[in-house]
Amino acid sequence: MAESVKSDGKGDDRIKNLIAARKSLKLSLEKSKSLGLALKKAGPILDEMKQRLPSLEAAVRPIRADKEALVAAGGHINRAIGPAAAVLKVFDAVHGLEKSLLSDPRNDLPGYLSVIKRLEEALRFLGDNCGLAIQWLEDIVEYLEDNVMADERHLLNLKKSLKGLRELQSDDERSHLDGGLLNAALDKLEGEFWRLLTEHSVPLPMPSSSTLGEQAVIAPSQLPVSVIHKLQAILGRLRTNNRLEKCISIYVEVRSSNVRASLQALDLDYLEISIAEFNDVQSIEGYIAQWGKHLEFAVKHLFEAEYKLCNDVFERLGLDVWMGCFSKIAAQAGILAFLQFGKTVTESKKDPIKLLKLLDIFASLNKLRLDFNRLFGGAACIEIQNLTRDLIRRVIDGAAEIFWELLVQVELQRQIPPPPDGNVPILVSIITEYCNKLLGDNYKPILSQVLVIHRSWKHEKFQERILVGEVLNIIKAIELNLETWTKAYEDTILANLFAINNHYHLYKHLKGTRVGDLLGDSWFKEHEQYKDYYAAIFLRDSWGKLPGHLSREGLILFSGGRATARDLVKKRLKTFNEAFDEMYKKQSSWVVPDRDLREKICQQIVQAVVPIYRSYMQNYGPLVEQDGSSNKYAKYSVQALEQMLSSLFLPKPGRYASFKGRQLSDKFNNGVADLRRTTSAVV
Repeated sequence: MAESVKSDGKGDDRIKNLIAARKSLKLSLEKSKSLGLALKKAGPILDEMKQRLPSLEAAVRPIRADKEALVAAGGHINRAIGPAAAVLKVFDAVHGLEKSLLSDPRNDLPGYLSVIKRLEEALRFLGDNCGLAIQWLEDIVEYLEDNVMADERHLLNLKKSLKGLRELQSDDERSHLDGGLLNAALDKLEGEFWRLLTEHSVPLPMPSSSTLGEQAVIAPSQLPVSVIHKLQAILGRLRTNNRLEKCISIYVEVRSSNVRASLQALDLDYLEISIAEFNDVQSIEGYIAQWGKHLEFAVKHLFEAEYKLCNDVFERLGLDVWMGCFSKIAAQAGILAFLQFGKTVTESKKDPIKLLKLLDIFASLNKLRLDFNRLFGGAACIEIQNLTRDLIRRVIDGAAEIFWELLVQVELQRQIPPPPDGNVPILVSIITEYCNKLLGDNYKPILSQVLVIHRSWKHEKFQERILVGEVLNIIKAIELNLETWTKAYEDTILANLFAINNHYHLYKHLKGTRVGDLLGDSWFKEHEQYKDYYAAIFLRDSWGKLPGHLSREGLILFSGGRATARDLVKKRLKTFNEAFDEMYKKQSSWVVPDRDLREKICQQIVQAVVPIYRSYMQNYGPLVEQDGSSNKYAKYSVQALEQMLSSLFLPKPGRYASFKGRQLSDKFNNGVADLRRTTSAVV
């Protein structure tokens, strides 16, 4: 019993042990499971730690570095960080200016220029200090690398960054330090420069060509002082940044365009005329007169104003800049076209009237000589100077050549037939007019100056008596021409009329002139006597013979009866009419150009013929008027006869409407002058 109880106790213990073992095993399994899960989670962490070990190793490497190297590294780093921090601070300041610089300068130009100046200062600081900061950073990188105090990858990245910064330090790339902000701001300044110029450049209100010379002073179209100050301020900033060229181009374009617009009112299309577009100087004579006025106005008012304005705007930039600017404006605005027109005139065919026109051109240029020297005397205006000198030389050479050829040309005309109508040859009219003008107050000083200069080029002296003597020789040559032409007429009556016309012309057109004063009173008295002498012969040998056909012989006593008297009257009236008709028909084509002389000659003819005809018709006209054929014999009434005689010698329409074909020879020794090409030169 007892053993049975004892064995039961042991069985319970075993069960308990098994239960305990089971619990322990279960707990162990749970712990193993938890450990497995923990190990599973620890794997990635270990992998991450494995990956971080090199960087951790690099991070702790300085700890393993030499103690002295570690201590020195601090100083290197501090020296490098200081400049770099300052540079970064300035970069931040530059970006802070961006909004102001991208605004419109017109709203506050002084403020805008101030901001640009701050930007320039910042960029100068960056340009001066970026290199220093980069150098310090390169030094610390080299120090860390030499002492193995930093990760190689980090050092490599630093080196690449520093290399990029170093490249930005080159001249070509330095402008990118601000990201192009300065260039954008300068572009806006150039735009503001253009706006200020265009808005305040207004063409002058030009007078008409007819009143051009009456304008004493016309206020130039200057810019307001405030605008000039703004332009100067803009140029100052642009000059600092080497950006002047575009503004100078803008200024030249705007101001030259403004001058051209001012000149358009003067109708200067004639300046573009070419030699092929006109036959001789006379066809553009009016343009030459306008040219002198227009050139004077352009120089004294327009170019003078531009000269002063260029000085005002660009004076701070130096003489070369503003003179160069002005020379471009003058050239583009039209001064070269004025000079080219003058050259075109000098290249035209030789023509007597060309001498006076060349003297006009010389007078205009000489009048503006001081203005030309002052305005266009600088080195920048060398093209204008060369063209002006060339024009003056051409004018002087051309004028002197024509003047010295005048005597030869007059002599060459001697062999040309005289006018078929007894008129004053155009050559005589022109040359006498020329001689008067050449020795007159207007042209004599100019011609003398031209001849003095021309002789000086040949190292010869010129005296006024040479000019006077040459003019008097020309007048003497004209007298010889007239004598030769008078003898050349086959009809002596026409020759007498020709002599009357020309002696009277010389008397009338030279009396009271400078040439006349030199010729003297005896010379005029001689020509007046010649005129009266030939007038008497002309009347005697022509119209003076008509009254002889109206003889009263055999009619006084009607000795032969009324029928006989009627026949005599008819016969004598018929003879008179035939002689009158023949003479009137011939002389109706003859000309007396001077009205006073013509009226006087006609009056003498009327007095020689009409009173006798009137008396004859009063006494014997009734004898034929009763006849059925009376109109055949009483052909003219007294009034009709007087009217016909009073209308003789009238100039033909258009006879003096133009004066073309009066060209001088191109060469002195070419024989017969070009004047011989047309008889209009004489007739």
